[in-house]
Amino acid sequence: MTQKLRIVHCFRSPVGGIFRHVRDLTEAQAAAGHLVGIVCDSTTGGEFEERLFEGLKPNLALGVSRTPMQRHIGIGDIAAAMRAYTIIRELQPDVLHGHGAKGGVYSRMFGSLLRVFRSRVARVYTAHGGSLHYDERTLTGKLFFGLERLMARFTDYIFFVSEYERAAYRRKVGAPNRPSGLVYNGLREGEFEKVPAAQGAADFLYIGMMRDLKGPDIFIDALAGVQARIGRKVTAVMVGDGEDLARYRAQAARLGLGERVRFLPSMPARLAFTLADMVVVPSRAEAMPYIVLEALAAGKPMIATEVGGIPEIFGACSVALVRPDASELAARMAQALSDPPAFAAQMPDSFDLRARFGAGAMAAEIERAYFATLQR
Repeated sequence: MTQKLRIVHCFRSPVGGIFRHVRDLTEAQAAAGHLVGIVCDSTTGGEFEERLFEGLKPNLALGVSRTPMQRHIGIGDIAAAMRAYTIIRELQPDVLHGHGAKGGVYSRMFGSLLRVFRSRVARVYTAHGGSLHYDERTLTGKLFFGLERLMARFTDYIFFVSEYERAAYRRKVGAPNRPSGLVYNGLREGEFEKVPAAQGAADFLYIGMMRDLKGPDIFIDALAGVQARIGRKVTAVMVGDGEDLARYRAQAARLGLGERVRFLPSMPARLAFTLADMVVVPSRAEAMPYIVLEALAAGKPMIATEVGGIPEIFGACSVALVRPDASELAARMAQALSDPPAFAAQMPDSFDLRARFGAGAMAAEIERAYFATLQR
């Protein structure tokens, strides 16, 4: 019988791909008999995320603990860190798995403190892009990568969710001097069922956080460019929340798109997929975005920027890939609208997606790394 572990996942914001990754992991780990808990920020997320937490709680023996966590480094970090440490110490984890920049610092710092008091804790880190998105030539980048090099000394295992992320870590931080591995994000079996567009669906869908890193402004500019290219009005749905939402609404109105772009709050991706014929991911930076995997598994034709690990999903020469540039994106969107069946036929094969991006394989590989780390 497999040894049951006490596993605590620590991350900052319960939105987007990191939260999705943690939900999948906790579900699989709880099903395997492990005692699992979550520690994350209490100031981010909305009603949609609250419903997700409610669905998770019955499976989490160590519960969901939420406490304020700042996004940026500041004096408030001291009090926030003390609160988070107190919570984690009481949970007595065997594995403390940090996700993202803030979760990574907390998990390794707190795991090291627990070891001082003779606790056996594996300190595990998955970057999910995080601080790796910074330019190493800037002062901010140098600060974060210096911190990453320091934290590496207190890390027992590092996971990368894409080959791009691993290469970025080597280039900006240095070759990992701790055991590490590549484990792609994975989807559940039911997510490979096709999702047809509803009657009267829009031409294009954007789904994600409303922040410039994810490119909603690029998407809106591209929509205006598509209309100029094809000589007809196009429609779009933008699904997501964020502090910059009002700015994107104003941008759409300024470009004369106000009546043809619907803004909707966060919702399950498969529900959002019914709202449009094609999905667009216009991100300026990514690690291995779930939304690309989810859309392809649901049979949605899509266009995505060739950033981060996205080319690892499509293949480097895919017609679906463009630079994060509004003009180039508009041209590709117009091309897709000119012959939708031909464009859809060039999406990755469903069988290959299943083999490479399954949630079961992801969870099993991570569990093996946990046990190997604890044995060392």
